[in-house]
Amino acid sequence: MSLREAQQAVDRWIGQYKEGYFSPLTNLARLAEEVGELAREINHRFGEKTKKQGEAEGSVAMELADILFVVICIANSQHIDLDDAFARMMAKVTSRDADRWTRKER
Repeated sequence: MSLREAQQAVDRWIGQYKEGYFSPLTNLARLAEEVGELAREINHRFGEKTKKQGEAEGSVAMELADILFVVICIANSQHIDLDDAFARMMAKVTSRDADRWTRKER
């Protein structure tokens, strides 16, 4: 699924509700919450903080997907094409960082 297709799927889902998209500030708060949940899961998995006894195992993949969903909501509410934006960002870093990193030999 491309980012464009994901944006369309989210828009169809949100379109079922009369409220529509949350405001940009509400979505930003939601994004911060989701990033916090990802940070907590990564800290439990790779950091020094262990889970509490009986606490369910989380999923890094699902936390990333939650973040992507909120990012798509923000993009859709602001009429941003993420395929286009991502392509432009990759062109920027590819050009800007062309000599920055040591490349792997193929």
